Amino acid sequence: MEILQDELMSKHTSFKIGGPADFYMVAKTVEDVKEAINFSKEKKIKLTIIGNGTNVLVRDGGIRGVVLKIAIDDVEVQGTHITVGAGVLFSKVAAIAADNSLTGLEFAYGIPGTIGGAVKMNAGAYGGEIKDVLASSTYINEKLEIKTFNNAEHEFKYRHSIFSDNKDIILFSTIELEVGKKQEIQAKMDELMKLRKEKQPLQFPSAGSTFKRGNDFITAKIIDECGLKGHKIGGAMVSDLHAGFIINTGNATAKDVLSLSEYVKEKVKKKFDKNLELEIIVLGED
Repeated sequence: MEILQDELMSKHTSFKIGGPADFYMVAKTVEDVKEAINFSKEKKIKLTIIGNGTNVLVRDGGIRGVVLKIAIDDVEVQGTHITVGAGVLFSKVAAIAADNSLTGLEFAYGIPGTIGGAVKMNAGAYGGEIKDVLASSTYINEKLEIKTFNNAEHEFKYRHSIFSDNKDIILFSTIELEVGKKQEIQAKMDELMKLRKEKQPLQFPSAGSTFKRGNDFITAKIIDECGLKGHKIGGAMVSDLHAGFIINTGNATAKDVLSLSEYVKEKVKKKFDKNLELEIIVLGED
């Protein structure tokens, strides 16, 4: 497995932002994952796991230690179950489900992250979440033991799972769906993709929704009502298409994004007395 040194994380995140990782590795097999764990132990350095880098902001100082991208891409369809490597794109799994006339994953079509990242943060959209369709996940721990969790053992909450809090690395997940009509499934996915393209600033680098949804408010709506659409700090801007997105207009730094997110939080707190919480994961150091 190739080990890159001082690899810019801006190359590996959808935000196109981020300083260098001391070491950068890509794991395509379980053996690769074991090798990376052993490498970090031998060097006595931190191991940071990423998927497709679509929900992360890497700080401008980069990440110390090893960054390991999980790129295991095995796919197996058995009846109504689809077992996939953690590196398979979530959107691709939705397309595989459609090809096999399996319904229940239409909401995932267009979500840019990997299945591993989706499970870790209980990704969802348009009323669906991965917790609704996940049967199990197989993971590896720091002792190189490979174990499996059933759905309940994931301890799913909004944008959160047990993997959000521990150092275990997801290797494979199994999705359990229902038999449906291929034409209807495809039509639903096409409809959701159309909505995404109309309502989200997909032409700009971002990490998706910047803030979590509120319990009693629509986050993008109250940001908009604060008059913040189009507000910029450096190269970071609150999207003028969807106020829930902070986008990189071309030369944004992580500092720009974080400064703008704090500004948005302050304005929302002042006007509505509501506390916004970041949905994106911030990694690295200044």
